[in-house]
Amino acid sequence: MATFDAFRPALPAANGSVFSNLLGRIIAWNERRLTVDALERLSDHELEDIGLTRSDIERFNEIRR
Repeated sequence: MATFDAFRPALPAANGSVFSNLLGRIIAWNERRLTVDALERLSDHELEDIGLTRSDIERFNEIRR
């Protein structure tokens, strides 16, 4: 089983400035993008092991657009 370590910045406070809110949205978008990219690289068997299908990835991918 492969694992990886990645730096993930903390989300800014919800009641912050316009810049903080924008930064939070960018971070959230990037997290979704990285998740979808990682899931798309998995085989159908690996997806089945974690209870997902390709259509689940497609639905999650629609959210990020």
